[in-house]
Amino acid sequence: MLVYQDLLTGDELLSDSFPYKEIENGMLWEVEGKPIALVMTDEYYALFKWVVQGAVSVDIGANPSAEGGEDDEGVDDQAVKVVDIVDTFRLQEQPPFDKKQFVAYIKKYIKLLTPKLEPEKQEAFKKNIEGATKFLLSKLSDLQFFVGESMHDDGTMVFAYYKEGATDPTFLYLAYGLKEVKC
Repeated sequence: MLVYQDLLTGDELLSDSFPYKEIENGMLWEVEGKPIALVMTDEYYALFKWVVQGAVSVDIGANPSAEGGEDDEGVDDQAVKVVDIVDTFRLQEQPPFDKKQFVAYIKKYIKLLTPKLEPEKQEAFKKNIEGATKFLLSKLSDLQFFVGESMHDDGTMVFAYYKEGATDPTFLYLAYGLKEVKC
């Protein structure tokens, strides 16, 4: 299994369980919301499918009303709907950025990331980051912003948005900010 860690913070942001497509000259990885069935204890889950966390109703054959109890006795059925990739990598949603804040983040990110890249990657990064930034700016009002578990704001940001008509989000990763680690 391969895990992709943030080059700046070490947070795990993605794994090879989630297929990606390179866009914007390889600067961004797009992780589509296409369901892929995985078998887990006789139930089917889909990548990027909304999953529900919380109480599970289990019928053990008892009749609470016959035993003097009520149907919901002592059980809090609060369930939370989350996206599995956000849950798996403990991504933390951040407040949205306006254009000025986003450009400031990208400038700081470039300054922090560039020295950590190999010389040949530095050239490609410098050459193509402007196009990737313009692509992200074109979607800025539709983006959700996430950071890794450490919540370090200098790290690689993960972006999510909903394509037209989609019910599941598409995630965008800044590819040069990820380090592949074999597990």
